[in-house]
Amino acid sequence: MSTSKLIITTFVLFFPFVSIQPVSADASKIGTWTMGAPALTKRTEVAAAAVDGKIYVVGGFSKPSFKNALDYAISRAVEVYDPKSNTWTTTAPLPEGRHHTGIAVINGALYVIGGFTKSLFSVWKAVSTVYQYSPDTATWRELPQMPTARGALGVTVYQDRLYAIGGYDGERNTAVVEVFNPQSNTWSSAASMPTPRDHLAVATVGSRIYAIGGRPNLNYRQNMGIVEEYDPETDQWQSRAKLPTARSGIAAGVIDGRIYVLGGESEKGTFATNEMYMPDVDQWHAMAPMPTARHGLGAAVVDGRFYAISGGPTPGGSFSQVNEIFTPPILSY
Repeated sequence: MSTSKLIITTFVLFFPFVSIQPVSADASKIGTWTMGAPALTKRTEVAAAAVDGKIYVVGGFSKPSFKNALDYAISRAVEVYDPKSNTWTTTAPLPEGRHHTGIAVINGALYVIGGFTKSLFSVWKAVSTVYQYSPDTATWRELPQMPTARGALGVTVYQDRLYAIGGYDGERNTAVVEVFNPQSNTWSSAASMPTPRDHLAVATVGSRIYAIGGRPNLNYRQNMGIVEEYDPETDQWQSRAKLPTARSGIAAGVIDGRIYVLGGESEKGTFATNEMYMPDVDQWHAMAPMPTARHGLGAAVVDGRFYAISGGPTPGGSFSQVNEIFTPPILSY
């Protein structure tokens, strides 16, 4: 959300910046965007994931008001979008507000991992909590904590295990990779990511996990285009083709074995950029940019469409309730 530890009293500061707009290409090759019903509230630095065809948008920062001043605008809200009816509802809030948290789904259960919360006058206290949400009962429960407290991390799933990758521990970046087994409720360690960073995106395609982009120590003036691939079977990492537009504060989703990476921020503005990675040939391609440039957005895939929800239209403390839907092209390359 910002470039350094943020010390605040009651409100987040706002700064006007321009948006960075990429150049468009042939629409038949880059996909299309449509608008969905806006989210119920304006937020940024949210987490989002799809469970049984519905998208859950969790936590983040709400637009500051007198009602949330004591919480420094850190949100507990969980809003649920149904793409079929194009409607929103609310469900049980997080047990405690979180921003820059990790999120993933296994066997119909939603997991919210790590993130930041408030501590005295700071909103950058890294936590190690793990919350599991059951859509059937609309209830949350706390599970064993991560060994390493951190926020702005990436979380993905491989073979019904959660992989928590990188992030910021409150003082510095960490490269740790920790693996949670929901069946045994236990954590284990895997090979560390070669490049420590935060505000990255992670995604699983086939038998590989990809760590994409990010920044060092919350500094969006030093955005990275680094892409590193992890093989869980050999417990080894290797470098892959770089993200064409170095970005952080991004979101990623997988459709038909392709990884789509959206948004981000830098000191010059926010990104509408949408770039698609083909792991089988280690190539990137530019896709249709988001209509609304944003960072700190939530994203999820349902029925072959990529939903980009909320996020900040300018760097730092800015908020939206935008819900934009990307339909990828039928790829011929």
